[in-house]
Amino acid sequence: MKIIIPMAGKGKRMRPHTLTVPKPLINVAGKPIVQRLVEDITKVCGEKIDEIAYVIGPDFGKEVEDHLINIAANHGAKGSIYYQEKALGTAHAIMCAKESISGKTVVAFADTLFKADFVMDTNQEGVIWVQSIEDPRQFGVVKLNDSGIITDFIEKPQTFVSNLAIIGIYYFKDGDNLKKELQHLLDNHITEKGEYQLTNALENMKQKGLHFTPGTVTEWLDCGNKDATVYTNQRILEFDKNKAFLKGQNIKTENSVIIEPCFIGDNVIIKNSIVGPHVSLGSNTTVNDGVIKNSIIQSNVKLSNSVICNSMIGEGAEVRGKFLDVSMSDYTTLSL
Repeated sequence: MKIIIPMAGKGKRMRPHTLTVPKPLINVAGKPIVQRLVEDITKVCGEKIDEIAYVIGPDFGKEVEDHLINIAANHGAKGSIYYQEKALGTAHAIMCAKESISGKTVVAFADTLFKADFVMDTNQEGVIWVQSIEDPRQFGVVKLNDSGIITDFIEKPQTFVSNLAIIGIYYFKDGDNLKKELQHLLDNHITEKGEYQLTNALENMKQKGLHFTPGTVTEWLDCGNKDATVYTNQRILEFDKNKAFLKGQNIKTENSVIIEPCFIGDNVIIKNSIVGPHVSLGSNTTVNDGVIKNSIIQSNVKLSNSVICNSMIGEGAEVRGKFLDVSMSDYTTLSL
């Protein structure tokens, strides 16, 4: 089994956090988004993962590449790095990793997390993961026939046709066939609004008789902007609240209360404060005389005399004073 993860986007809606860190490497509940994605796909696939291929921007840097290779190695897989020089659409992004596309292949875009209670049937020709949502107008959706086979792909329908939204994870039993269809789009300059789109290849494959079935997830979690990512952190902490990794080593508390669920990293110091619920504190962070809830605080942060809620604070930042809702990049200071 191969996993292809296109993640070269700039993450503009997540700024200022993506000015210094690629969005898929932002920590949520103590782990990078892309690491959580790999872990969840591995559980659902139920097969050994042979290779994880990442499609990244050319400026991500060696440290990021090494981190991605290590994530693959921790799952017993080969890690491969490919580059997308220009944002030319989803089909183009996947084809940047064409040398790794063969056999059973999962394509997963690295801006979404999920929870699922099924093990995927890898004997299916193709599986498109979906979730039922109330308002599908901002998403691509699928329609099914009476046999549960996908009959149509509709992008952002303004009148109701289906509530099964595509979450951005796909399985193909024959990766070589996927590669052939994507290459056809590139060779013939078949685009939508100037970009090569995976949905066009899916439609061509369907027209040629390939059957796609839905893989329905129980929860779809977005990491597209600050508020959505904070909510995702909350849900993951709820899912994982009984797991040992949520508490690091050498945590020091004094006259303080931690309201579960929370992630507390290594060497965190909390004094005269209330932390939680739904807070992630990165390693080497210090909290003095504060109240923090429903927030993501990265590593090496200093917080004092602050009331913080629904916030994301980047690595090495410092906050002094009362800010109720804040989004801060790495190594910045706010004082009031």
